[in-house]
Amino acid sequence: MEYKERRRGPRYPFIASAELIEQKADVRIASRVSEVSQNGCYLDMMNPFPQGTMVLVKISAGEDFFQAKGKIVYSQMNMGAGVGFLEIDEASQTVLDRWMDEAKKESLKQA
Repeated sequence: MEYKERRRGPRYPFIASAELIEQKADVRIASRVSEVSQNGCYLDMMNPFPQGTMVLVKISAGEDFFQAKGKIVYSQMNMGAGVGFLEIDEASQTVLDRWMDEAKKESLKQA
């Protein structure tokens, strides 16, 4: 099955550690973020949750901490999962905006 591109905004390379929590069963998976956008992120992991799973994603980079309620938008076994952010609190939105600004500047330098 071909994955159809449905992103709402630009995605930038972004490396940070993450924890994904499936809230119903309180299952936690440590992961690594490889890309981030205003609407979601991509997490590298061997055994991702299935598509449609509701999760809490926690990302930390340096001193910054971000968390959001989200949903697994697509899942690729032995690779990772795309998470769409559904609910972001104000403090986390501020952190995400800063990360996006930094990532944008970094990508312009690379161009």
